[in-house]
Amino acid sequence: MKFLKKFAPLYYLALFYLIISFLLRIILLFHPITQCTFTVFQSLKIFSLGLFSDLFVFVIASLFLWLYLIFISNSKYNKPYGYIILGVLTTLFLYVASGKSIVTEYGGALPGIVLIFIGLKTILFALLLFFPKWRAKIRFWLFAFVLFLYVLLILQNGISEFFFWNEFGVKYNFIAVNYLIYTNEVIGNIMQSYPVIPIFSALFLITGCVTYFILKKVKNYIEEVPNFTEKIKTSVLYLGLFVVSLFAVPTLAKAENSRNVFVNELQSSGLYKFYLAFQNNKLDYFKFYKTLPEEKAFALLKLQFPTISGTTTIRKIESDSAEIHKNVVLITIESYSADFMKSYGNKQNITPFLDSLAQKSLQFTNLYAAGNRTVRGLEAVTLCLPPTAGESVVKREDNKNKFSTGAIFKQKGYNLKFMYGGDAFFDNMQDFYSGNGYEIVDKSSLSTEEITFSNVWGVCDEDMYNKAIKVMNLEAKQNKPFFNHIMTVSNHRPFTYPNNKIDIPGDIKSRDGGVKYTDYALRKFFAMARKQPWFKNTVFVIVADHCASSAGKTELPLDKYRIPCFIFGTDIKPQKINKLASQIDIMPTLFGLLHFSYESKFFGQNVLQSTYQPRAFIATYQDLGLIKDNVLTVLSPKQRVRQFSLHQNTQEGVAPEYQIYYDEKCMKKERTDLVNETISFYQAASYLLKEKKYEK
Repeated sequence: MKFLKKFAPLYYLALFYLIISFLLRIILLFHPITQCTFTVFQSLKIFSLGLFSDLFVFVIASLFLWLYLIFISNSKYNKPYGYIILGVLTTLFLYVASGKSIVTEYGGALPGIVLIFIGLKTILFALLLFFPKWRAKIRFWLFAFVLFLYVLLILQNGISEFFFWNEFGVKYNFIAVNYLIYTNEVIGNIMQSYPVIPIFSALFLITGCVTYFILKKVKNYIEEVPNFTEKIKTSVLYLGLFVVSLFAVPTLAKAENSRNVFVNELQSSGLYKFYLAFQNNKLDYFKFYKTLPEEKAFALLKLQFPTISGTTTIRKIESDSAEIHKNVVLITIESYSADFMKSYGNKQNITPFLDSLAQKSLQFTNLYAAGNRTVRGLEAVTLCLPPTAGESVVKREDNKNKFSTGAIFKQKGYNLKFMYGGDAFFDNMQDFYSGNGYEIVDKSSLSTEEITFSNVWGVCDEDMYNKAIKVMNLEAKQNKPFFNHIMTVSNHRPFTYPNNKIDIPGDIKSRDGGVKYTDYALRKFFAMARKQPWFKNTVFVIVADHCASSAGKTELPLDKYRIPCFIFGTDIKPQKINKLASQIDIMPTLFGLLHFSYESKFFGQNVLQSTYQPRAFIATYQDLGLIKDNVLTVLSPKQRVRQFSLHQNTQEGVAPEYQIYYDEKCMKKERTDLVNETISFYQAASYLLKEKKYEK
């Protein structure tokens, strides 16, 4: 029993971590975004395997706590050891401070963090060495601080997992890793979206109370510091558990194999999911996914593009009419699901302008977003390429001089601009677009007088549209057509916008308000544009970058990828395109309307051509899907392939072309032709990027 008391700090914190994880699972189980009911067996699986997973994850995460505990001793302050250790710490501090240390090579904040850590360690060691009378008190408060820090991190992680689930309907994933990079926008978003002061006040209060309780139970550890023999025994036991945990955690993760995504997500450990996402931010298609022989993959692709040859997608696009060099304005709308619109069944009247514009436009009624992040939408309309595994091309190092829609416009003598109401540094947009020949107009381009409202994501859409009108008026005088790509920001949490614009106040942080204000700002933009001399000579393309949410019962829920898209021009005949289509097809279709002749590498196609074969690409960062013939084929890491037959859930009062809800039923018999076609698309796209054959 005395021996077990030496483990008291570890097992009390472990118990607290397990309690928080258990409560979090219950909360997430009944969260509105968890659109699912669970069987008794599924519930038992979630909580039992989840409990063991959390326990083993805590053992690994408590490594630093164990190191801290075993190095608590009195003997290290004896002469001459104390002075030697202090000398080593001082030398190490000076080495890092010199700016020529190993950590300096890593750059970023790491050298500063290491310097602060070593500096504090040196100061505290000196205090404990030179003031032995204060040693017990200093050590006690240090011990209390370490416990406080662990309790705080456990609670903070629980809160973070809740808010991440609230936004995405999953535990930590690839997006969470990205959020560590763009801390300014993310922290700002949290500050503006949630009542941070009350949350953190309660957090620190609860942390203090829990720390006080644990400290009372485990203070004997600091009062009677374990001797060398006791530390060896506890270390052998801990290290044994640590090794077991290293094998147990990934083994339990393999048991997350339910067809119901929510079961897998609730069963999983958020910390381990974060680790996996960090490890897998780069996925080599040829290492992790099912492949075909290279010749066969491109032979199958040739069935889609008959004029290609070899291992490229190069082909001639020929028009039998004179080219029309009209101005083009592409507007990608942030987080704009199809079901926001009246025609798709929404009854809240939050998109009155777009509802009206749709009737006057070439309207894609059955279009799917390529992914569930802004960079995926930007990649799709710019590169017209299926979404490849891992990070979007926009955020990769090798993202410049690509074959893009901008490259085609530039060939035709157009001026190119990418306009964004926020900081274009975010999500690597500036690097990507400037590296592909676009001029950047972002928040930094606006003067103080031009900004009437902004939040952490940038200026409101009205301000960006006002700036866009000014820019386009100047461009129109240059006797060159322009292509301007505008990315909106207002329809994003915290959903704040100027008050007194619509009937939903801008400070109540409502998603419906964000949608309605976005629609309002678009109406104002078109009202201003109609007054400009260049309006009649301009084609407008309006499309969502992705849906408002990606959470669903399956990895790729179809309704979470269905987006609206319109092409409007004064001489473009209103028409509904009811064919199944992908976000990557929008710009090739526009080029067809403008009768462009060009050499293409695009995977996207002109949907209006008689040779077009309906299909759509949808993906997460690791699940790659193809919708065709009412079948969803999904490629996943470890060469995993699944197919689902799609059965429509008909909504009453909604026209057939606007039905978006489907049941995805796992197919027992494989459609090998569709599996091979899916592989050919994704393998070929990955190959061209890897071999640098998708350059302009």
